[in-house]
Amino acid sequence: MNLISTRYAFMSAYLKGEESRSVTPEHIGEVLQRSATMQDALEIIGDTDIGEYLLDQPIKTFDDADEHLWMYLDGCLGRLEGFDMPPDMLRIARLYVEKYDVLNIRIALRVILKKVPSSMVPLGVIHRGGYLHEMSAAREKDELSLILATCNLGDYIRAIENINEKDAQSVSEGEVALKNLYHRKVLKAFRGMADGHLLEKAFKIGIDIANLQTVFRISIGGSGASGAPILTGGRMLSESTVQELLTLKMAEITGRLENTGYHMMAREVSKGYEKGGEITAADKVTEKHRFRMLKDLLSPRILSTSNMLWYLLLKELEIRNLRLTFKMLADGIPAVEIKDLVIAA
Repeated sequence: MNLISTRYAFMSAYLKGEESRSVTPEHIGEVLQRSATMQDALEIIGDTDIGEYLLDQPIKTFDDADEHLWMYLDGCLGRLEGFDMPPDMLRIARLYVEKYDVLNIRIALRVILKKVPSSMVPLGVIHRGGYLHEMSAAREKDELSLILATCNLGDYIRAIENINEKDAQSVSEGEVALKNLYHRKVLKAFRGMADGHLLEKAFKIGIDIANLQTVFRISIGGSGASGAPILTGGRMLSESTVQELLTLKMAEITGRLENTGYHMMAREVSKGYEKGGEITAADKVTEKHRFRMLKDLLSPRILSTSNMLWYLLLKELEIRNLRLTFKMLADGIPAVEIKDLVIAA
């Protein structure tokens, strides 16, 4: 066996082993049924990797739990850097983490616009470089550009230079431009990788579904939005198709998606809204469909670069589900109110 295949074999085994120690739907179901406190929940997930970590932390409040959940994920990402893994897998991990840098840039722009402090996500190059507090305190766009240059994230400087940080519409358009720039960067990298076609397909499905979330929210809200800034580079939905969908009613959207892989999702969003009248029906349904589609595409693969992408998606989902359940317990929210928001792995 050559060196490259040995690396893939080791990393595939490691990532699948980590997957087996993740929080399962059964864990979450038991937490929702039996937990009255966060400590109850921690004991239920204590046989998982993240559960073992959290049980050793001084967690009393939701803020404590939130901090340590992000610290755990950062630790998982840092541990990956220590392996002699295939270069493509390392590139995927680093690109994936970069999306949190893009998110923190967007948060910083909103802080400058609204002049209201906001929490940032303690992940990414900016965080590891120790510049996250400085970014959260920035009050001018030029301050952001300086931090990006220092953190070798100069690709994003040009995107924010075109933003009028005092204008809400310009900031909104700039956020989409930042995400599109990041997407182009990732897709370009995928094209040169082993199993790149699979990675590209998965990433483009994510872009499609993010656009459909916007389409569904606008339709449910009762107002068209032709010409609104949208994400580019989707798999099944062209930019012109998304712009058309933004002008349609929910029933028309469902019909328009009939020959795509998103028809059932649109039907569920429509039925969910009709039943409960909640605009959040769009996010509940689309997130579950997104994860199911990506799981079917990526999870069965072995000795593949896709193992890394699937691992990262799974860990992110684990953090999302636990943040929801811990928030429920900390605030005394009935489990039934978040049950539909939890996504089963």
